[in-house]
Amino acid sequence: MKGKQRAYLRGQANQMDPLFQIGKNGITDNVIEQVDETLEARELIKLRALENSLYTAKEAAYELAESCDAEVIQTIGNVFVLYRRNDEDPKYNLPS
Repeated sequence: MKGKQRAYLRGQANQMDPLFQIGKNGITDNVIEQVDETLEARELIKLRALENSLYTAKEAAYELAESCDAEVIQTIGNVFVLYRRNDEDPKYNLPS
């Protein structure tokens, strides 16, 4: 992914609220399934790693991205953003 595309998606995610929280149970199969379904529907989602989580935001972001075949767009503090393009019904027109 190019820098302009990543910057565009960061801007889009700026107004979002986190949809999921990674807590003390960590990243379970259920969390992976829910994130995967949400990425399919929305393409771009924001998540939060709670203080009592076993993961830092960066660790959680990369593990979920790998599990869901997504890309990590940004991690700031305990919040991170994931993106996976939906080829059938794209929601975002990425700059080239």
